[in-house]
Amino acid sequence: MPDTNTQERQAGSPADSRTPVLSVIVPCYNERPNVVPMIEKLDAALAGIAWEVIYVDDNSPDGTAAEVRRIARHDPRVRCIRRIGRRGLASAVIEGALSSSADYVAVIDGDLQHDESRLPTMLAALQGGGYDITVASRHVDGGDNSGLSSKFRHILSDGGIRLAQAFLPVRLTDPMSGFFMLPRPLFEDLARGLNGQGFKILLDLMLSSTAPLRVLEVPARFRERAAGESKMDALVMIQFGGLLLDKVFGGLLPLRFFSFALVGALGVVVHLLILALVRQTTNWGFEADQTIATIVAMVFNFQLNNAITYRDQRLKGPALWRGLILFMVVCGFGAVANIGIAQVLYERHTAWTVAGGIGAMIGVVWNYAVSATLVWRAR
Repeated sequence: MPDTNTQERQAGSPADSRTPVLSVIVPCYNERPNVVPMIEKLDAALAGIAWEVIYVDDNSPDGTAAEVRRIARHDPRVRCIRRIGRRGLASAVIEGALSSSADYVAVIDGDLQHDESRLPTMLAALQGGGYDITVASRHVDGGDNSGLSSKFRHILSDGGIRLAQAFLPVRLTDPMSGFFMLPRPLFEDLARGLNGQGFKILLDLMLSSTAPLRVLEVPARFRERAAGESKMDALVMIQFGGLLLDKVFGGLLPLRFFSFALVGALGVVVHLLILALVRQTTNWGFEADQTIATIVAMVFNFQLNNAITYRDQRLKGPALWRGLILFMVVCGFGAVANIGIAQVLYERHTAWTVAGGIGAMIGVVWNYAVSATLVWRAR
């Protein structure tokens, strides 16, 4: 049906009533300035192909969902899923892909850094039947990785690639790519085994397949970001490492457990460092020293878990302080056991490092149970 509101439309071409062959999934957070340019670029790149774009927005405060819906009112190829109370790129991709009825689904970032002109080539390769998945790679001949914003991001990306390649059953030069395409039925089959957490869903898909996938890597240019802020940081890489551990252990333990265990291990180190410092600088006695170290470690664990383990449910503003208070109060029961057991061990002539470490680890187990059931569900 021809568009009768041409002056109101900012992106897209006249509505296409054909059933989409391709659904382009765009997980996004705070990408409002890039919505119109992205849809315009997709419209140009996919000329002659029945397509739709599905934005999955994690309740962006900048009004990303409102901007997508403004366009969707006049272009039925544009859809928006707004998620409230949950966040995360991987789960957003899963939700968007499973809402599609197209033959193929592609995943692309909403920040304009991926080269959307590669989509027809990726689609044609899949339609030929020789491949299960096509990946836009920055690291094959003709690809370009110059759009990474800093040397630090280059280091993170390169390190992640080398780590992922050690686990993959097939050769893939760019397992960190967030730009790929596969048949929708295949995605649905693999979705049952997906972890659904973190930012690197391509690796999750590859490792969830019972048989090695036939992969074609298409060279692509990674552009510089035009607007908005990058979500790539060291915390993403920590989640990435947790995903690999989850796959190695066959999903027997949740990814959050590995992340919480890592934070807990760091908390034990912090606890012992503080305990050593207080013992060297005061004469308050071991029980008081252990209490101080416990409180500091609890605050450390809360903050790091809020940033990493529960990144997709991160507490902010007043909720952050309420969460911290709840964490401290409830975990205080664990702290009592921590301090009491450590004191008993110390009085039985156990080395203070061993006594303190055992007490701290008991606190970590208790804190995990509490955080999983109360603290980050308290909103």
